[in-house]
Amino acid sequence: MHHQATRNKNGNARESRDINLDLIAVVAAVTDREPCVLTIGEQDALPSGPFELSHRSLQSGLRDWVEQQTGHPLGYIEQLYTFADRDRIEAGRQQRNISISYLALTRQEAIAVSRKSDWKSWYAYFPWEDHRSGAPEALSILHRRLMAWAKGASSMAARRERGQRAAIAFAFDDRPWNEDLTLQRYELLFEAGLVEEAGGNASMTLPATVSGKAMV
Repeated sequence: MHHQATRNKNGNARESRDINLDLIAVVAAVTDREPCVLTIGEQDALPSGPFELSHRSLQSGLRDWVEQQTGHPLGYIEQLYTFADRDRIEAGRQQRNISISYLALTRQEAIAVSRKSDWKSWYAYFPWEDHRSGAPEALSILHRRLMAWAKGASSMAARRERGQRAAIAFAFDDRPWNEDLTLQRYELLFEAGLVEEAGGNASMTLPATVSGKAMV
């Protein structure tokens, strides 16, 4: 890790730290009403790698990593989301981690399954989002868990706020289901410790058909 001293406008020394920049590919395809995402390795992970000095641009760096890790080149891609939250810093490190994700749409047959890569259903990771045959069973279980989490807040205002957020995000109390709130639903489950990535004990008692498979 490299450090350098800079000075602000008042002349005070200020230490700046390196930033680690990761490039992540969300390669998606839909076959027979089954949306899938491309994963790599024995553990479920998205193709990714660090942005390096040899890369001509962010997109070229991403393309290089995907081709190395899956054996297939990417076609059209577009920037999807950038994450720079403080809780994404690895334990014991002082680097700020920034992750830039890109969306690539393709046909499933265009990228064959291999030892390097595999197609996985979106709904294996987000079972509560699968409304193709009506409301999924996972919702009723998550309803009980989220209401218990809301009631466990330290104040009346916090309990009310948690309950309202859960009801809006997950369409409780006869509210309409909003497909655009996918990210808010996952963030709420993360905050409540109901997904494995959050590292809480509550998620350990839920099957993957409810909390979803964990992804690296």
